[in-house]
Amino acid sequence: MQLQCTLDNIRQTARRFWELVDGRKVIAFYGPMGAGKTTFIHALCDEKGVTSTVGSPTFSIINEYTYPGGRLFHIDLYRLRDEEEAVRAGVEDCLYSGDICLVEWPARAEAILPEEAARVDIKVVDRDTRSIQIIGV
Repeated sequence: MQLQCTLDNIRQTARRFWELVDGRKVIAFYGPMGAGKTTFIHALCDEKGVTSTVGSPTFSIINEYTYPGGRLFHIDLYRLRDEEEAVRAGVEDCLYSGDICLVEWPARAEAILPEEAARVDIKVVDRDTRSIQIIGV
């Protein structure tokens, strides 16, 4: 499934995205630096009803938020080298908690992702447009 997204329609795209992932709890976001992974995840959190400030977990590795349906983890593996570091940072605990996990830079610890994780590839189409391809749903 493929979606097109701009800042003007990001909330609608996020709403449609949640419908398409059909209850998946772990979603891995692939794409180059600057593709808009964090921006899109912010919109996904907004759509879930997260009321606390959503920020990039680049330095903290894991940000935890609550929403009306439970907990949501935003995980950024950019600074990690491998699965071992991810496990030591508590990433695996989040991935298998049953809570929603939105993972940026998942290739750094691919082996610990659940098999049923949805994979999302975000590509830059032009300055204002992103292509969001959902794989595995």
